[in-house]
Amino acid sequence: MDNLQALQILWFVLIFGLLLGYALLDGFDLGVASLLPFLGRKKEDKDLLVASIGPVWDGNEVWLVTGGGALFAAFPHAYATAFSGFYLAMMLVLLALIFRAVSMEFRAHDPARAGLWEKTLAGGSALAALLFGVALGNVVYGVPISGRMEYDGSFFTLLRPVPLVFGAAGLAAVLLQGASWAVRKTEGALQERAFRAAKILLGINAATAAVYFSVMAGAFDGLSGNMLFHAAWLMTLAGLAGLFFSLRKKNDRAPFWESSFAFAGLFLAAGAAQFPNLIRASNNPNLSLTIYNSSTGLYTLQVMAVIALVGLPIVIGYTIFVYRLFKGKVRSDDHY
Repeated sequence: MDNLQALQILWFVLIFGLLLGYALLDGFDLGVASLLPFLGRKKEDKDLLVASIGPVWDGNEVWLVTGGGALFAAFPHAYATAFSGFYLAMMLVLLALIFRAVSMEFRAHDPARAGLWEKTLAGGSALAALLFGVALGNVVYGVPISGRMEYDGSFFTLLRPVPLVFGAAGLAAVLLQGASWAVRKTEGALQERAFRAAKILLGINAATAAVYFSVMAGAFDGLSGNMLFHAAWLMTLAGLAGLFFSLRKKNDRAPFWESSFAFAGLFLAAGAAQFPNLIRASNNPNLSLTIYNSSTGLYTLQVMAVIALVGLPIVIGYTIFVYRLFKGKVRSDDHY
């Protein structure tokens, strides 16, 4: 293996790690916001739920921005194909995230229409989670690509059964992340509702994960002998099984980690099916954008590797610092 190939593989792994970090971290705040109408019976409950994610939600999005920037710098051809071809879908994701952010602020400063902003907060968060899953499903399952490395389909091409399975599994995982985070951060009657929601969502996740892994095993040749794929479904099974027992024991600390472990299994399965592709061509495998035919040059990858060695520890350290600073139960006097 030469230096260029090693760096191409390294950057695939790094981008995968950044996107996984985003899925796990922003996943729980999207989940909490999506569950807001169901967990929050009164204004005080909703204030607590929003306060539980208020100090960290915007920092969580750093992982997505960093992952997108790394994709642009390391694999510019794949970045150009994805962001130009999926333009309408990307705009819908951005609008959903914008509504999520705006609604969190407006519900606090526009009490006359707080109910409306809470609905847009929940709807925007759920839509973003669903669309992220569908987008991942499309790049893994494949989309039509022309000989000029351009997306050769329409918006409705993206709404096929297999990508929608990815979207459903991702949304279910995000909702379980949110319920597990609410269990961790709240107390009393609100926490009891979060426990009940987590139990319901555990069953839904078991069903969607079973469909997800079954569809992947049938849709992608070679996964039956892929050790990463087997490790992935075992991770999800172990996470959901551990979560089942933690919820029965009313353990309020372990569920979030177990939910995250199960979610990481879903993500690892997608990575196992995807490597070394970045965007699979459904019309002709030879047109697929891979880490080898869509990367930048050796020098750029080398410089970026040095930057990553400096920057990633800062991002990780900041994330750990923030979560330690705001650890513990959210209180009624915590406002956001």
